Amino acid sequence: MTTITVRRAARDDAPHLLALIDALADYERLDRPDAPARGRLVADGFERHPPRFEAYLAEQGGTPVGYAIVFETYSSFLARPTLYIEDLFVLPDARCHGAGSALFRRLAEEALARDCGRMEWVVLDWNALAQDFYRRRGGKHLEDWQYYRLTRDELLRLAANETTETEAR
Repeated sequence: MTTITVRRAARDDAPHLLALIDALADYERLDRPDAPARGRLVADGFERHPPRFEAYLAEQGGTPVGYAIVFETYSSFLARPTLYIEDLFVLPDARCHGAGSALFRRLAEEALARDCGRMEWVVLDWNALAQDFYRRRGGKHLEDWQYYRLTRDELLRLAANETTETEAR
């Protein structure tokens, strides 16, 4: 078995990170990031100070096979940061060799080093493999919380003080 290593991604790793993000998009049947989004990803992760996110790469035999993107949020009730996992993905052919476990463990170590009160993430409702992965590692599904989202267009409407049809009723 080849050793898995996990390390924080550096600017030179951007092409590998973008390729893994493309692989996640393919896996989730989503559009890959377009050229402007790719530029923002590189700038926000590697050129901005402070960066908007941090990326970690899992390597098997020196080849990147998985990645995680994280950033901090803050819990007013715990009065501690939360390490939020935006993405954690391992190439399908590289699964079951410990890369996902190594990435997740490295993120837990990072959360503890930052004195985080918790680590959080979301999982698609159809992704039973990911749900099982997290459950086996102690992750708890939060039944009482519902996620909401505003898209960029909705943000623009809200900022312009425009009402939605639902709100107008």
